[in-house]
This record gives sequence, C-alpha cells and structure tokens, in this order.
Amino acid sequence: MDTFPPLPYEEWISTRIGLHLRLQIIGKIRLALMPKRNHWWHVPLYVSTSGFTTRPMPCDGSRLLEIEINVLLDRVRLRTTDGEIVHVSMHDGQSISEFYREIDHALSSLGVKNPISHPSPFDAPSSIPFADDDQHDGYDGDAVRRFWRVTTQIQPIFQEFQGQFLGKDTPVHLFWHSFDLAYTRFSGREAPPMPDADPVTREAYSHEVISFGFWAGDETTPEAGFYSYTFPEPDGLTRVHIDPEAAAWVTQDTGSMAFLPYEAVRRSATAREDILTFLNSTYEAGAKLAEWPAGLVRQPVQPS
Repeated sequence: MDTFPPLPYEEWISTRIGLHLRLQIIGKIRLALMPKRNHWWHVPLYVSTSGFTTRPMPCDGSRLLEIEINVLLDRVRLRTTDGEIVHVSMHDGQSISEFYREIDHALSSLGVKNPISHPSPFDAPSSIPFADDDQHDGYDGDAVRRFWRVTTQIQPIFQEFQGQFLGKDTPVHLFWHSFDLAYTRFSGREAPPMPDADPVTREAYSHEVISFGFWAGDETTPEAGFYSYTFPEPDGLTRVHIDPEAAAWVTQDTGSMAFLPYEAVRRSATAREDILTFLNSTYEAGAKLAEWPAGLVRQPVQPS
C-alpha cells in the first residue's frame, strides 16, 4: 500500500464532488448543533480511524450525537450516547437528494430533528439544494479511501508541526466548505477590518494568521497539493525563498499562496521531511516579514 497514493483529479471528479457534498450535509449538522467558537472552529470535521467524524455534538438536553462517514464500510454511522445507532449506506448511483433524505430519516429515527437551516451547499461545486440534487450521484469507494488514507498520513505530520507552536492555533481539521485539511497559527493581533467582506470571511480573518493545508484539487486548480498563506500578506512575501525545491509562490485574486505539489511529495524518498520543511519555511517567511512576536515557536521541527 502506498503511503501517499496517487490522487489524479480527472479520475475521481464525480466521486470527489459527491463526497464533498456529503461532507457538507454532515458538516452543516455540526454547524447547527455545536456551540459557536471563534473563527468557525465549531464547524469542521475530523479525520478518524475509519473516515471522517463530527465528534460528539449536543443534540438535545441530555444526549450527544456523533456522525461518522465510515469510508472503510461505505456507510455513515449516526450514534447517540443512549446507545442508539443508525446507518446510511453510500454507493454509486446514490444521488445527493437520496442521501440527504436518508440522513434526515436517520436523524428522525433517533429522535433528532434535522437542524440544518439552509439545506444548500456552501462555496461548493454545486449550488443545487440538497433535497433537489438528482444530478450528482458518483461514488467510488476506492477513490474515497485513497483520499482518506492521504489525510491519515498528513494529519500526524501537521500535528507534529503544530506541537512546536506556543501561541493560539487551531486543531488540525477538515473544512467541509473548501474540502481541505487545514491548520492555522495566530499572531495574537487583530487584522485590519474588512467591512466589505461577507460575515464568514470577516469572522475567519478577524486576526492575523498563517494558514497551512492540503487539498485534493478542484475544477479551477486540479492539482492536489500543500499550501500556505499569510494574512494580511506582508510586502515582499513572494520574493522570499521557500523550500523544498518543488515549492513555489502562486499569485491568486485573493493574494499569494505558497504551493507544494502533492505529486512531488509522493514521489520523494523524504516525503515527511519535505512536508515539514515546507511548513517551517513558509511560516518563517510570513512571520518574519509580518513581524510576528518572537518566542511563539519553541523550535522548528527538525525532520529526523
């Protein structure tokens, strides 16, 4: 089994979209049930030993509900703290509308009212309301498992990098709106106000950040890879050399981003070290130019 299996975008387009939309449905349940936290930390999902999970969520006055997308068994498990368990299968040909109805029925059978207030995708490849989406019905279990296995390899590396930071930072989590495994560090200072931005963006970027992540590609940028960006972006950032050799700065409409192609990592004999080098290199570039406070990092993670 490849530690970092191939993820050619064109070979799992319909499955990727289908998985993304399923994660949005589960993620919107978590959004509705969890107490709000700063920067939307109550929203993401998490990598688990068999797929992706919401972790326990309060669902009424006395019970907790956990929903896990079990990619090993191609089914979703809904479980409450009173011992009730319901499963919803995932298979090719199952439309998003069918999946949404089955999740709604599963919640009802557990005595949980569907809490989603806006049952439509957010910032996703489709804008069709979940209950009306008969268009997207792709599901290749092998492709989904490949993506999940990649996240299980990357998460511990991100967590190793995370362990050196002494300041405020996020968990390593999966954002279901943008479909990326992400980790963010904060300087501790507020960012300039963004009065023209939407409420989601204003909350996410209310403070200075350096973010890191892995995403599997999309229609606009089909190449899977690792990224990092600094917000607000300091002058001269893209002139700073970053490592490893395959990493480069990419200019987008929203600013500059460091990018390390996944394919370069998976073909490298030192994949873990390359990822850590990228994370450290891009953090140091952003933190130095943005004049972040000293002492936030115990010491850079040294690949060994």
